[in-house]
Parts: sequence; structure tokens; C-alpha cells
Amino acid sequence: MSAPHAPTIWVDADACPAVIKDILFRAADRTATRTVLVANQLLRVPPSPHIRAQQVPAGFDVADNHIAQHAQPGDIVVTADIPLAAQVVAKGALALNPRGELYSDATIREALTLRNFMTELRDSGVQTGGPAAFSQRDRANFAAQLDRLLQRLAARRR
Repeated sequence: MSAPHAPTIWVDADACPAVIKDILFRAADRTATRTVLVANQLLRVPPSPHIRAQQVPAGFDVADNHIAQHAQPGDIVVTADIPLAAQVVAKGALALNPRGELYSDATIREALTLRNFMTELRDSGVQTGGPAAFSQRDRANFAAQLDRLLQRLAARRR
């Protein structure tokens, strides 16, 4: 029997808040978890054997497609992009948004439906507003959820 897959944290980094990246950098080093930030721009990451930046060509959904192609079951994908979250959840990866919400098979369908509804409203000229400002509570929720996921994944590998 082969050893369990060591999880990778994939980060949809183009729109990821800096405070979330900082949490991820600390968690990667603390838990020795491979962490890959994917973006279509050059990213600066701290020197670490566990953290790397992957620059992809510019273009619509190029970073998302890279993550969806490379994420494996048991990996964690940090993204606010609902379609990307749906793709990786379908592959057996864990999708976590920067506000700390973990998507599951059940919740991702609901999130996709709401996203599509809001897109239709905006396309028809309705002003829907944007997401709420990123808060200290969002940051704390993300950090707590990430810690729970990393502990659960570490326990599976033992």
C-alpha cells in the first residue's frame, strides 16, 4: 500500500488578501506543508523550502485552470472563485475561501446557484453591490479553519 499523498495548499493568489497570504506562509512553515501561490503576475514569497510562487500566463481563468488541473484529492485550495472551488471539490480537494468558509459538495451547489443569480441580476442592470469589506473576524475565521484542516490532514497521514 502506498503512503498517503502529502497535501499541497494551492492559493488562487491574484485576489488573495495579503493578510491571508501571511497566515498561509506561517502555516506552511509551521506544518511543513507545500504551499503554491498561483498568479499571472510575479509574486514575492518568503524564502522557505515549503513555499513557492507559480507564475502563469495572463489570461482569463489561466491561474484557476492551472490549480484545477494540478490539485489532487486531499489538497487544500484557497480561493474566492466559486467555479474553481466547484471544480476542485469535485476532484476531492478541499476548497476554502479567504473568509474561512469551507465548501462541500452540498454548499458549493448553493454557492454556484447564488453566484449565477447575482451575475444575472448584474447583467440585467441591477446594482447588487460588492462583498462586505474584509474584516478581522474573516481573518480569524480563515486562520481557525485552516488550522483545523491541517490538523485533520496530518492525522490522516499518521
